Amino acid sequence: MADKKSLSDLGELTNPKPEVPAEPAAAEAPATETVAEAAPSAPRREGRRDRDEAVTDHGVSTQGPQIQAVLREQQLDKQGRAYATGRRKDAVARVWLKPGSGKIVVNGRDQEVYFARPTLRLIINQVFDVTERRDQYDVVATVKGGGLSGQAGAVRHGISQALTRYEPALRTTVKREGFLTRDPRVVERKKYGKAKARRSFQFSKR
Repeated sequence: MADKKSLSDLGELTNPKPEVPAEPAAAEAPATETVAEAAPSAPRREGRRDRDEAVTDHGVSTQGPQIQAVLREQQLDKQGRAYATGRRKDAVARVWLKPGSGKIVVNGRDQEVYFARPTLRLIINQVFDVTERRDQYDVVATVKGGGLSGQAGAVRHGISQALTRYEPALRTTVKREGFLTRDPRVVERKKYGKAKARRSFQFSKR
């Protein structure tokens, strides 16, 4: 009898009863509930997408009030000129700028006489070329210290500062070209035990 019972038990295990299909219906109910619960998450994704679209390519949010650039005031002296100081290497230039025919006088001499090299005159007039103000302003400058290259850079720096003080609307254009920034590059100091800053003395093995 024990053997028969064991065989019947094996039969029941191998041939399950046809009552099992009722369970998937119960299993489908939680699935529908999970789908119903997942449905409200869709508006959240749309909200995130909207927030992402509100950010521009530069990473600046377009939401909220926009801050406009404050336009600086015109700075002129009693004679209607804009004054500025320019520096480059060891040279220091004082620059006065006013509307005129484009004449540039450096240390009492015309620019073609003082800066004989065309490249130096090109450096001075770079600001006027960028802002499209060529032959519209007269410049009087006094410069001292350094060499001709450093003095030309100092005059350009001074002209850039003076032009933005006479026409504040041009500040963005001049600043984008880097003409308002003082060039910090200077000669490196000499070190003891060396001929120059890096140059060593000639080595002799014997």
